[in-house]
Amino acid sequence: MWHLQNCDALLFDCDGTLADTMPAHYMAWLHITQAHGIPFDEERFYALGGRPTRDIVATLAAEVGVTIDLDRAVKVKEASFLSRLEHVQAIDPVVEVALRARGRTPIAVVTGGHHFVVEKILRHIGLEGVFDTIVASEDTARHKPDPDPFLEAAKRLGARPERCVVWEDSDLGIAAAKAGGMSWIDVRSFHSPRRMTG
Repeated sequence: MWHLQNCDALLFDCDGTLADTMPAHYMAWLHITQAHGIPFDEERFYALGGRPTRDIVATLAAEVGVTIDLDRAVKVKEASFLSRLEHVQAIDPVVEVALRARGRTPIAVVTGGHHFVVEKILRHIGLEGVFDTIVASEDTARHKPDPDPFLEAAKRLGARPERCVVWEDSDLGIAAAKAGGMSWIDVRSFHSPRRMTG
């Protein structure tokens, strides 16, 4: 088992790790996909967890041969999600780890989301200003499962990658942690997100 004193930094994903945002994100996705006749079931949604919104829109549209204005679709999806922010809840065991580490071990949020959305989520769950840095989709050219976002966070925190512990809830995020030579904790081992469908 890891201990705070045994690591240089803790790197937390946001959606599904610090905050149970996934149901609200899925409803926001349906707002986009249903309008364009794109099938998008909940299993597929979770399988794509950790990828930036723009990448997911482009992938889904290409699969069914639909042309979508990606910039507009991203704006509509994020606005739809933020309108549901009141339904988002903190994932308490993970939030407690972040609060315990604050001021003792460097901590970062590493997310495929946009800065302005992540900051609103953190404010909503009482974590505004808690993290030393936030690495969002705008900050790296490549995203999870590529290790670049986690490596960027480690660099900003002055941490050695092999002594970072990543908290994640997606296969893509864990693949990124592995690729970066980091340890990881799979939040799904103790937290199940609320599902919208059975």
